[in-house]
Amino acid sequence: MAAIYLIRHGQASFGQADYDQLSQKGAMQSQLLGKCWQSLPAPKHIFSGDLLRHEQTLENFLLGYQGNKPARILHSGFNEFNHVEVLTRYDAQWRNFADKVEETNQLPNASHVFQAEFSLAIKRWVGGAYDSDYIESWPQFKKRCITALQDVINQALMPKKLLPNAKHSNDICIFTSGGTISVLVQHILGLSDQNTLAIIQQLRNTGVTKLLFSNKNLSIDYFNNYSHLTQAGADWVTFR
Repeated sequence: MAAIYLIRHGQASFGQADYDQLSQKGAMQSQLLGKCWQSLPAPKHIFSGDLLRHEQTLENFLLGYQGNKPARILHSGFNEFNHVEVLTRYDAQWRNFADKVEETNQLPNASHVFQAEFSLAIKRWVGGAYDSDYIESWPQFKKRCITALQDVINQALMPKKLLPNAKHSNDICIFTSGGTISVLVQHILGLSDQNTLAIIQQLRNTGVTKLLFSNKNLSIDYFNNYSHLTQAGADWVTFR
């Protein structure tokens, strides 16, 4: 069976007006993952969402990897949901997002306050009662992510379909985000939305989830592996 590695981006700028930017730690986390990948089979193809944090994670991964560098194939289907929209629809105070972030950051427990607000906003988005409020509802987000994964699988299997004795790509890396990975795990395992929200909370930055696929099967080999971080020290393990 062939393998797809879903790679969550490195630590970004959580609680800042522009989240879509790796922190220095996020860049180093990505390099640590790349260095660890030197002992693994070289990826035949690399896909990624088109967000800046996806691009920066891949760039730093390749710095650490120092091996062959397949061309990156952009696929917006692997982008994260719009967290600004999710917050804004939950509470109109977030419409002036930069101002609200600055105001929140003045609080002594800013990170906890932002996380609490974000969790409530996500629950509203996923709940289903307000789907029409969103440009991209939760069901639409799930459909987009699943379609993107199927696109990659179809492309990987194409040579096999045309030439039954031909070899198709064995290892594919996809640089993406936590929400996307959680939805794909939900799809494969048939999880509830509630369990999917719990998965989102557990994903570490640059954690790797390995999928196995063939013409007839799609399964999870392992989930949220971040051993490359624990080997470097517990301080490198982050959630946001």
